[in-house]
Amino acid sequence: MPWLEDFRDQVIVVTGASSGIGQATAQAFAAAGARVALLARRRDRLEEVAEACRAQGGEALAVPADVTERDQVRAAFAAIDERFGCPDVVVNNAGLLIPAPVQEIDPADLDRMLRVNLFGAVFVMQESLRRMRPRGAGCLVNMASLAGRRGAAQLGGYSATKFALVGLTEALRSELEHDPVHVALVLPGVVDTPMVDAFDHEFLEFWPSALGMPASWVVWAVFAAVRFRLREISVPPGAATLEKLASLAPGVADGIVSWAGAASRWLAGAFPGSRES
Repeated sequence: MPWLEDFRDQVIVVTGASSGIGQATAQAFAAAGARVALLARRRDRLEEVAEACRAQGGEALAVPADVTERDQVRAAFAAIDERFGCPDVVVNNAGLLIPAPVQEIDPADLDRMLRVNLFGAVFVMQESLRRMRPRGAGCLVNMASLAGRRGAAQLGGYSATKFALVGLTEALRSELEHDPVHVALVLPGVVDTPMVDAFDHEFLEFWPSALGMPASWVVWAVFAAVRFRLREISVPPGAATLEKLASLAPGVADGIVSWAGAASRWLAGAFPGSRES
């Protein structure tokens, strides 16, 4: 597509880049000719992704960092400044999901999710804006979730952190209403990534990933949000309309979520080979 040329030689920062959506996003930007900085904790995995990005034709820099540590985030952005310069696009993607019923949420697990999904996101946002606003250009993409618009069984703690990120992003958009820096919110549904693979059978039985989207769907949402300056995009498009329905008829929305979970479990049993490998 011709507009992909818009990303050639741009500096793209992707957090959570060692796997899943982050890896797919980084490689897609590299294929478009961008200079990609990869942030995650695992150096070995980052180096592998960086090599894959170079093979796609882009430049790549692996920057090991834990987004929950503010000093590490600052050092990572300083390293990116030195190698590539000011970021044009930051995809704030690092995330953690630990499923549990609300009654059984371990406070330590909730704290871990808050530190990654909220505080880590804030640290990345602040470092991004510290560079973009003086330059008068840039795009910040926050990766939330449809679970940040509507809570679902087993995902209460995760939903709470993503609800917080959605609210934070909406507040930032208001604060930057007359600022040239663009802030976008991407809201994926269930995506077939290692985040889901890592969980025990009880979670997968309740929310099987037979209907999980490929990460490429989310990548295109990120590209669209940046290129067309979309403020918010759900994946698949229009999926966030359930949240609008919930404000008018919460009982109906609860029923739809329950039905969707039951349908997903049935499909997982009826078509066990339908899930991507």
